[in-house]
Amino acid sequence: MERQPVTRIEHDALGEVAVPAAHLWGAQTERSRQNFAIGIRNYVWNRDVIRSFGILKMACARANDTLGQLPSDKASLIVRAAQEVIEGRWDGEFPLVVFQTGSGTQSNMNANEVIANRAIQLAGGVIGSKIPIDPNDDVNHSQSSNDTFPTVMHIAAVEVIENLLIPAIEALSATFRAKMVAFADVVMTGRTHLQDATPITLGQVISGWLAQLEAATDGIRRSMQALYELAIGGTAVGTGLNAHKDFGAMVAALVARETGKPFCTAANKFAALSAHDGIVAASACLRTLAGACMKIANDIRWYASGPRTGIGELRIPENEPGSSMMPGKINPTQCEALTMVAVQVFGNDHAVAFAGSQGNFQLNVFKPVMLHNLLDSAHLLTDALGGFNIHCAKGIAPNLPRIAEHLANNLMLVTALNPHIGYEAAAKTALFAQREGVTLREAALRLGVTSGAEFDAWVKSHEMTKPLP
Repeated sequence: MERQPVTRIEHDALGEVAVPAAHLWGAQTERSRQNFAIGIRNYVWNRDVIRSFGILKMACARANDTLGQLPSDKASLIVRAAQEVIEGRWDGEFPLVVFQTGSGTQSNMNANEVIANRAIQLAGGVIGSKIPIDPNDDVNHSQSSNDTFPTVMHIAAVEVIENLLIPAIEALSATFRAKMVAFADVVMTGRTHLQDATPITLGQVISGWLAQLEAATDGIRRSMQALYELAIGGTAVGTGLNAHKDFGAMVAALVARETGKPFCTAANKFAALSAHDGIVAASACLRTLAGACMKIANDIRWYASGPRTGIGELRIPENEPGSSMMPGKINPTQCEALTMVAVQVFGNDHAVAFAGSQGNFQLNVFKPVMLHNLLDSAHLLTDALGGFNIHCAKGIAPNLPRIAEHLANNLMLVTALNPHIGYEAAAKTALFAQREGVTLREAALRLGVTSGAEFDAWVKSHEMTKPLP
């Protein structure tokens, strides 16, 4: 049996390149694969980016066909091959990593070569021949890496954030909304400065968590407006050289139709290529969400601490053993996982923010690392919030005896006496109770600041969780 060749020879502007014969990528992809073996275990582009390239290349081919810039037979082949990329049939043909040229040129050419070679296959031609489809002249027609990659950045970011992350936030919000209502009448000790404070209901506590999530979601949604604007049509430096004047707007409309998102052509292509403030802003909104997650997760694990020698006012699900040494120990692992994700998102955002500041003249050359970190944050938060909702939030319940015990011992109930006996007398009562180890009621009686009937009438914890009538 005749052995099939291991490699085939393809050509680019620099000469011959031996490309693995079994793959659809071409010369420029192979050069990048050899020259940038950085982070190949963890930093190869994921499905989001590959799908976005497929969407963009399909839209570009259709626009070029409509505008008379590409023969219909060629455009049709490109569209068919790009559709297969969108569907995920050729994910293994995208081996390149984040750490490459800062414009994403090699990844753009990877998409061009895979789509061109697949189109050649569909036409019955020879892979690598560039006949009838050339990766540069046909698949990349009217485009530059400088406007295609930032367009892919926006398509991928919008799809991941709107299709995955926002639903995950909303699912957790729905859980908190239900528990806010269910626990509206559970009065507990409030705490400020990690010290006892006036009473609050568990429903009010949860309403604060819910408000944080809702505000973060609103911020994320607002940040999407800048990401709807696409750089395509700006070509190399934003002038639109070698592209039809209607190309950018037509491609954006086609991308919008394919994704169901309101993409449009960027109002200023020079900013779209040289600055990525929309990506920076979106990352900052994910950082804000991460900060809210940190607060919520820490609150829950402190409220659940103990269970007997800590605060212990909340019960959380017992998901797995917590210690290899201490039998029966259960830890707040979902809270810990969510807080670790928050820390990672903080770090990702620092990288995005710094990279966003590095635009020089007509191009920012930190595009790939910005996209990677934004998508990493979005996916991590999606997964963590989903797991936290299912494995922790849904199972949260009040430990009513412990809550009642702490509330009864809360010296800050004395605040209810302020309008009746004054701040100074109330303060003396609380301090006396603390120093003598007696109840607040007993301290008030011993100091003679109230009668028993007056104390009972004035100090009602539930009434202290709302304003005066």
